Amino acid sequence: MYTGILPVAKNADGLAAVMGHEIAHAIARHGAERIAHQKLVQIGSFAANMALGDMDNDTRHMVMGALGVGAQFGVLLPFSREHESEADYMGLIYAARACFDPTEAPRLWERMGQAGSGRAPAEFMSTHPSHETRIQQFREWMPKAVEIRRQKCGQ
Repeated sequence: MYTGILPVAKNADGLAAVMGHEIAHAIARHGAERIAHQKLVQIGSFAANMALGDMDNDTRHMVMGALGVGAQFGVLLPFSREHESEADYMGLIYAARACFDPTEAPRLWERMGQAGSGRAPAEFMSTHPSHETRIQQFREWMPKAVEIRRQKCGQ
């Protein structure tokens, strides 16, 4: 987290959504999972390269390039987006349990979208879900978060 997020967070509830998200990444050990996925892709690529050793170089390079693109868009990026969504959900619940207003989370992502350059890549090419996807997910998760906050905090 950096201080540039403070104007976008706007208030303590928005900051709690950001902090809950980042804490969730640590608790869920997403960094370690990401390294493990990258290592598996690396080992798979090495094995494929060895298996294709009898192919002519141009064909092997094309096949390896296709495998690399497939691994990136079919394995690594989807797992990264899953991690982001999982951290969003966990962070929302953490914020609600700590008596912050969970309804601020989708508003935070609306502000993030407005603060962005407007040139976000297509979701399938990104490590993160789109702002629209995140907002929709927060809306789906919100009844549970609001209920948790009500039970824990009486609000």
